[in-house]
Amino acid sequence: MLTSPYSRPEFDPYESNDVPNGEPALWAAPTCNSALDAHLQLPGSKSLTNRELVLAALASAPTLIRRPLHSRDSALMVEALRSLGASIVEQPGDGLFGADWLVTPNELTGSTTIDVGLAGTVMRFLPPVAALALGPTTFDGDAGARRRPMAVTISSLRALGVDISDEGRGALPFTVHGTGRVAGGALTIDASSSSQFVSGLLLSAARFEQGLDLTHAGERLPSIPHIEMTLHVLRAHGVHAESPEPGRWIVHPGDIAGGEVTIEPDLSNAAPFLAAALVAGGSVTIDGWPTSTTQVGNDLLTLLPRFGATVVRDGARMTVTGTSRISGVELDLTTGGELAPALVALAALADSTSTITGIGHIRHHETDRLAALATEINKLGGRVTELEDGLRIDPAPLHGGEWLSYEDHRMATAGALIGLRIPGVQIENIATTAKTLPEFPTLWRDLVGLRADGSAPDGSAPDGSAPDAPQTPDAPETPTA
Repeated sequence: MLTSPYSRPEFDPYESNDVPNGEPALWAAPTCNSALDAHLQLPGSKSLTNRELVLAALASAPTLIRRPLHSRDSALMVEALRSLGASIVEQPGDGLFGADWLVTPNELTGSTTIDVGLAGTVMRFLPPVAALALGPTTFDGDAGARRRPMAVTISSLRALGVDISDEGRGALPFTVHGTGRVAGGALTIDASSSSQFVSGLLLSAARFEQGLDLTHAGERLPSIPHIEMTLHVLRAHGVHAESPEPGRWIVHPGDIAGGEVTIEPDLSNAAPFLAAALVAGGSVTIDGWPTSTTQVGNDLLTLLPRFGATVVRDGARMTVTGTSRISGVELDLTTGGELAPALVALAALADSTSTITGIGHIRHHETDRLAALATEINKLGGRVTELEDGLRIDPAPLHGGEWLSYEDHRMATAGALIGLRIPGVQIENIATTAKTLPEFPTLWRDLVGLRADGSAPDGSAPDGSAPDAPQTPDAPETPTA
């Protein structure tokens, strides 16, 4: 079984520049030459981990978070909340997923700087928390984070009476001048570019004096399941949170309960692994699939069969089987944009045309994912056309080449998925997967049965070529394959 090696002392997922297992700058994506037969366990959901961390820091009693995700995004959230006054202490975990976290809330204090990295949950969930702290809190992050839209967060808090200095940028960096209180009340926003604007306000709203009556007034609202997830975790902590009509949410003021929570496996991170069964043929099984969940990754169970997969559930065990034949699809992914990179990679290997729409908002993620996917697939010989809110992918023979990650974890894993079938795909900066799954390179090689050096057990290279000829002291060097 493939497991999560968080306990390895030589690997620190908190370091943004740490390359997992010493991976090279250009990572040769393994090519699979036989049907898969793999079992996999994945670490916790990033979306749930960071929501639970925020609520734990705002709660009225300590919270023990079991099986949290240990990744760059969650590490940035932990350090940010510590800088605002929360106590977050590691506790012994179950040995598979790393340490648990005991979060003890304290008085919130500002006079600090928060590094958001590239984490949308940090940059959009924590400004309302900083408004509840006493003193100024400056937010900044990676160069890519400065390009991500933040105007809605800034204007929303200003409408609630919070003083924010951003020099008119509507983007990072900016400073929240917290006074220790937010009045709350009725608020209307346009969250068309990200559901995180809604979730960020709802998570802190129980601590606002009047709570929050929030209405979305935009043309469309992407990733509604993420808002449902936010409401679910709020209610689990005893908060009176409701959605009386589509596009409107009410959080009543009151205490946020502590207690103990266990984080579900990250079902969106399951996407490339389950999709691998379609690309290479064979089966991939993930253990620990939740019985019920608000994670959008659960949609894979209905989406992958449309590409030709067979999905079988046995209790908490989910198995996807493919034949290596992939069918084209017509998909509206409005509610599941984060699954788009893996599904677009599948479509690039399909035998008929696919059109995937409803994902215009993913232009505002770690990178413009629509442009990035089209560019990288087309560089490998593909035929991808950008649409206003999606992509059209026509069948075309692909070839190897460099695949840029754009510092985007899901772009990196999409390239690895294509590389399962197409020899010679090299992923630039595979280390960016540390954002949500630091051990991705190890798990991916294990998926196809490769050793740590990238060779198969018989010594052959990742592309299936023959092992190097043995060397003798007197023989001339044999060229490598």
